[in-house]
Amino acid sequence: MAYVTLTLWSAEEMSDEMIATANEKYVPLVMSVGATGVQMVRTGDLTMCVITQYTDAATAAAAQEKIAEVRKQAAGEFTMTMEGVHAGEVFAGS
Repeated sequence: MAYVTLTLWSAEEMSDEMIATANEKYVPLVMSVGATGVQMVRTGDLTMCVITQYTDAATAAAAQEKIAEVRKQAAGEFTMTMEGVHAGEVFAGS
């Protein structure tokens, strides 16, 4: 069964450079640790969420140590704070 993580972030600024770096650097990093998809969604002027999909819970669990490193790197590079993490198995979708 597919598995999804959702992280909530706040940032001191959201620049075009930050968005470009997210696309060029961080999306490929997340994909490289086993994700099947990742979306970074701007939810406000200084807030965003990252939705990451995995094939199953085991794949997500195996990736979490590397994902923690990616999160730490992003938080340092952009002066961002992770406000929360949610995760679970997908039980319905299209």
